[in-house]
Amino acid sequence: MTYRNGTYVAFHAGGTTDPTASDIKYYNTMKMWSTNKNIDFSLINSHEKTSAVRDTSARETLRRALITRLNNSKHMVLILTPETKSDADWVPFEIAHAVDECHMPIIAVYPGFDSILAPAQLLNYWPRALATRISNGVARVIHIPFKMAAVLDAIDQFGIGNISYPTNGYGFYSSETQTQWGLVKP
Repeated sequence: MTYRNGTYVAFHAGGTTDPTASDIKYYNTMKMWSTNKNIDFSLINSHEKTSAVRDTSARETLRRALITRLNNSKHMVLILTPETKSDADWVPFEIAHAVDECHMPIIAVYPGFDSILAPAQLLNYWPRALATRISNGVARVIHIPFKMAAVLDAIDQFGIGNISYPTNGYGFYSSETQTQWGLVKP
């Protein structure tokens, strides 16, 4: 059995490796939080646990690497922007494997939001692979804004083997918790 301790981060790359032209900038922000000695956050990055592959690698080579990374992960952080829904390539594959094969929870993060209190209202951000799994009850998802306090807490709390676990596809932090983090004004 595989030791599953990594955080798998999925995002829409838009076919570019330019770190400012796609959602990779949010992934890079998470890596920055992890390397900053002034932030109490440790990211066990599943993407760094296997050999690097490039978008120019053979499709099957890339697919095998993604499966290995997902199989070694305890949860998926799924970065959802307006562009993510249109991803018809790797993001749907990653969601399907994470939920259907790995049975891991998804931490859905939304850049540009200060708080998330009604996840169902964010349906327009969800790729079909996620929307289908939420509606049929197999995906366990916590929906959070892309804010450091929320991301750090969710990564610490929600994963295979943790007691805390989203029980359905519409999980979110309470208004009180988001107020404590300064995301919701009292």
